[in-house]
Amino acid sequence: MKDDTILIERFQNRDESALSKLYDKYAGAIYGVIIRMCRNEEAAQEILQETFMKAWDKSHLYDASKGKFYTWLYRIARNTTLNFLRKDTKLIQTEDLSVYKDEGVEDTDDLYIELKGALAKLEAHHQKALKLVYFNGLTHKEAHEEMGVPLGTFKSYVRQAVTKLRELYGSELLILFCILELLT
Repeated sequence: MKDDTILIERFQNRDESALSKLYDKYAGAIYGVIIRMCRNEEAAQEILQETFMKAWDKSHLYDASKGKFYTWLYRIARNTTLNFLRKDTKLIQTEDLSVYKDEGVEDTDDLYIELKGALAKLEAHHQKALKLVYFNGLTHKEAHEEMGVPLGTFKSYVRQAVTKLRELYGSELLILFCILELLT
């Protein structure tokens, strides 16, 4: 739309009212992406604000000939969320390992090897589905396209893989597994 073009040009020229209008237009959709990735409302709100601040600071880098404004903003949001999750995961991982150690798990290296083995017990398509969604941060729509299977089939892969891991290790160990996998 011509209105978007003019609005984006004003945004790139550091017009705060343009920033406000773009925020009003895109914040809902971008927030949806962030909340699906981090599943934490407070963190998602902070990441949303950080996303728009980064976009404001890097507004000169947006090039309409390379793609839509939403796509550019989406990439900033996705990368900001992934960075947040990586940072947050390292803190959680330290706390979780001490909890499991207190509960009788002697060696976290043994636990890690056991949990990595659990993923290896899954069918290859289940492993790939989990990695795309939980470790690469793709949406189900993006991941099913990457795997070349129907969306319903992809969702079944994820559900079956998570169910199998829960059967083997329970919810707490599944969470720890995801944390350890992110760090590799």
